[in-house]
Amino acid sequence: MRMGLFMATQWPANSDLGSEMSNLCEQTRLAKEHGFSSVMVGQHFLSEPLQMIQAEPLIARLAAEGEGMTFGVTVLLLAMQNPVVVAENAASLDWITGGKYVLGVGLGYRPEEFEALGVAFKQRVSRFEEAIPLIRRLWTEDSVTHHGTHFTVGGLSASIKPKRVGGPPIWVGGDVLAAVKRAARLNCPWIAPPTMTFMEIAERVKVYSETISKIDGGDVNEQPIVREVAIGATKEQALQAAGPALLAKYESYASWGQTATKEQPRLADNFDDFIKDRFIIGDEFEVADELARYKDSFGDGEFLARVQWPGFSQSNVLDTIEKLGKIIT
Repeated sequence: MRMGLFMATQWPANSDLGSEMSNLCEQTRLAKEHGFSSVMVGQHFLSEPLQMIQAEPLIARLAAEGEGMTFGVTVLLLAMQNPVVVAENAASLDWITGGKYVLGVGLGYRPEEFEALGVAFKQRVSRFEEAIPLIRRLWTEDSVTHHGTHFTVGGLSASIKPKRVGGPPIWVGGDVLAAVKRAARLNCPWIAPPTMTFMEIAERVKVYSETISKIDGGDVNEQPIVREVAIGATKEQALQAAGPALLAKYESYASWGQTATKEQPRLADNFDDFIKDRFIIGDEFEVADELARYKDSFGDGEFLARVQWPGFSQSNVLDTIEKLGKIIT
């Protein structure tokens, strides 16, 4: 199991983005120094009340700080975007990262984002399923002719092909079982999100394995997982330091309609119950034991630790990266 850094790229409205960018660059350098294999960022549009730097230009900047690491987006909101633009941006980032780029994609769940980008929310699944094979063709074929339900390419070639032969890995995110099965049918690894309990992940990994085993050519042997991770001298101290920032983050998710959080009547009232078996919070030994449990249960793949949330200090973030580095070495 490889350790990656899933970066928090959302900040309160009054944050200085210049300072925050410097912080992300420092986090990338420290993660590389301490043996992390990757840096990943997420994507949203219209993220108020939080500020959010867009994923693809941010990856290009951070790649300069972590040469040799893998970089990627988990997840890019593919269903509301044009796959030609996504394919060419991904190919460009694959060159910028030296052939070490990962394209994680998802449907998106906020109708407001679809409306603002001029895409019908009800078309998101069909657009998504049409887009992934088209992206792969643009990466590998010299001339692409495609006349689909949503997209058309008239016998043209992408501006560039990726550095990596065949193109970057495509990971597929999503909470519900339909998304897990879709990832398997598309022959893509499924990304386990941070909002899901350990048991829910295990149930979906089983469904994924059963689905992909029935597909000709299905060949995926890694399991990316995203988890919230906080480390302190004790579990109580870790939760005291990280709890307010985590709660604020997940209250934002709930206001956006994110699947797992929108079902919580008042997140602040039952947050202690909500984080159980979802988040990894404790002292170094407790966190090490939890990481071992994930490795034993889910095997190889990228374990992406998010260690920062809006309002959590840079010093705490750097301290957590250093502590995780000790655990993984």
